[in-house]
Amino acid sequence: MAILVTGGAGFIGSNFVMDWISQCKETVINLDKLTYAGNTENLTVLKDSPHYIFSHGDIGDARLVDQLLAKHQPRYIVNFAAESHVDRSIHSPEEFIQTNIVSTFHLLESARIYWGDLKGKRKDNFRFLHVSTDEVYGSLEPTALPFTEEHCYKPNSPYSASKAAADHLVRAYHHTYGLPTLTTNCSNNYGPYQFPEKLIPLVIYNALAGKDIPLYGDGQQVRDWLYVSDHCSAIRRTLEDGSIGEVYNIGGLNEKTNEEIVGTICKVLDEVSPRRDNCSYKLQIKYVEDRAGHDSRYAINADKIRNNLAWSPEETFETGIQKTIEWYLDQQDWVENITSGAYLDWIKKHY
Repeated sequence: MAILVTGGAGFIGSNFVMDWISQCKETVINLDKLTYAGNTENLTVLKDSPHYIFSHGDIGDARLVDQLLAKHQPRYIVNFAAESHVDRSIHSPEEFIQTNIVSTFHLLESARIYWGDLKGKRKDNFRFLHVSTDEVYGSLEPTALPFTEEHCYKPNSPYSASKAAADHLVRAYHHTYGLPTLTTNCSNNYGPYQFPEKLIPLVIYNALAGKDIPLYGDGQQVRDWLYVSDHCSAIRRTLEDGSIGEVYNIGGLNEKTNEEIVGTICKVLDEVSPRRDNCSYKLQIKYVEDRAGHDSRYAINADKIRNNLAWSPEETFETGIQKTIEWYLDQQDWVENITSGAYLDWIKKHY
């Protein structure tokens, strides 16, 4: 048996590929375009694994996708492939529309045709799982109840709008064609192998490099934080027992302001890797102009996946952030390799 994972060289995708092979001992075909945030170094631990196959390509390349499906006959397709950074979507929205909407459409078409030709139990057991985000729901007021799966979509950035469009396509392919789809909407992920443009690895990287730690606006934007291994286990549970056509919100149950996140990272770094002058890393925090259209709060209600699929996160933010910081401290070669080229050009331009 095998599964096809798209975008499996990115942050969440690579963690999922390693988790799946570790837990299921099943072949994973990883299709990844290897944009700036896709990194084959994330998966060097699998280089000699008989269960891992890498294919360099685009999910929008129907011919390639069709060939992979025909050759490997996967029982699941798990779609992580996406442009995912809000700031980049503000400055360069077109590539988000192309990847997150148009290419997702092509992938769905290939999946529909492939599934349509399957027979018996192989057809009954096939699943297409689309990984999405809580940002499709828009922004919450400070006292509002967290997002449920019934919340209306109100995306506020080109990134979240493109993901919302993809979610609607997935829903349409289930209701129109019967494609056995599942959609997960997760809160902010963090953990090993995250590209240092997102808040947590950026703070760690800049702190250790002696650079300013940028904090948008007043730093009071609230996010729910989900450790990446918990996200992987939630996706596994959804594939195992999720109801076809359903949406499952996946949250870490850790609402924190960005200011709290930055302060916590600085505090942990002060303890485990002090500055040479023994001053706190908090001295490097620099409040910068707020991002255009910055959503004030995201929060996930994960009751559905907890009650229906018996899933809940294992990590608290305190345990997860400790593991994350220790990983980045132990993986300085990975950090040095990834923080070059396109990343440095982008970071210099915007910070």
